[in-house]
Amino acid sequence: MRFALKKLSCLLAAGTLTLITTTELAEACTRVMYKGPEQTILTGRNMDFSMPIPANLWVFPRGMQRQGEVGENSLAWTAKYGSLAVSSWDIATSDGMNEQGLVANMLWLVESEYPAFSPQGDKPGLAISLWAQYVLDNFASVAETVEALSREDFVVVTDVIPGTDKMTTVHLSVSDASGDSAIFEYINGKLVVHHDPSYVVMTNDPPYEQQLAIQKYWDSIPGNQFLPGTVKAADRFVRAHYYINSIPQTSDPTIATAGVFSVIRNTSVPYGYQIEGYPNLSTTQWRVVADQKHLRYFFETALTPNTFWVDLTKLDFSEQAEVKVLRADQRQVYAGETSAKFSAAEPFRFHGLTF
Repeated sequence: MRFALKKLSCLLAAGTLTLITTTELAEACTRVMYKGPEQTILTGRNMDFSMPIPANLWVFPRGMQRQGEVGENSLAWTAKYGSLAVSSWDIATSDGMNEQGLVANMLWLVESEYPAFSPQGDKPGLAISLWAQYVLDNFASVAETVEALSREDFVVVTDVIPGTDKMTTVHLSVSDASGDSAIFEYINGKLVVHHDPSYVVMTNDPPYEQQLAIQKYWDSIPGNQFLPGTVKAADRFVRAHYYINSIPQTSDPTIATAGVFSVIRNTSVPYGYQIEGYPNLSTTQWRVVADQKHLRYFFETALTPNTFWVDLTKLDFSEQAEVKVLRADQRQVYAGETSAKFSAAEPFRFHGLTF
């Protein structure tokens, strides 16, 4: 009896903690990493958003000339690595994997606050629409990414999403084929880097330091007896952490991919789901699983019936190769491996600012 009361007390406290730490429902995403035997590394994510966020898949070769899209004081670079990128509205890269198996995922974080940018300042600017693409273009590993971004040689510049009054506030997760992981956040105008291979799960809110505190609490409660079940970020974090560490460990890429998809589907928000008083509640729009060992990128949307994938080893990332696109923004249906279905296209223009 005493044990039962103690257990009930823990569960009630856990529910209270979840409610306290997730007072607002807004944009919501979940990202997980799977680490199996024989260096089987996969990263999966949900893109949850409060309005349609059409996506296309783009092949960007090495050697592309880029600039930060914030006027004359823009960061400039040449892409060192080719990448497969998922665009949002064809104005930003929100997810992707490069030819080295480095994966970048942008997730919403309402608490984000970026440093001030001066068009005449000492540091060049990088539009937030290019943040993930900059990483995919330039780095082969998480360690390289952490070393470079920690120098803060440039300023990330945010802006309102065109056609809305919604300021872009995101944090960035990066994982690589070795299983390393890092999360980059701007809190109170300062860059905060969380770098550790054990950081295999993240959601949108709250800031990652608080997500880790939530997980530490839930580690004391057996997940096979009780898991929080709402669509709130803290609950999704707990479920994802439990399940990604509970599914079978395997080097079979098909089974591993199925396992990661099952976890992110478990943390998805049903399409069109609404709660009175929360007009900005997000629902899952699309899902990705990136196999970083075999360089396969799996994709599905909520409005089409098939999961399809791209074998990056079949793509031409060489310098002077064509930019190509596979359009998924009009409910196009694909099946199986789709690298041959990409078509040549002019690269989209990343959204930025004009000074």
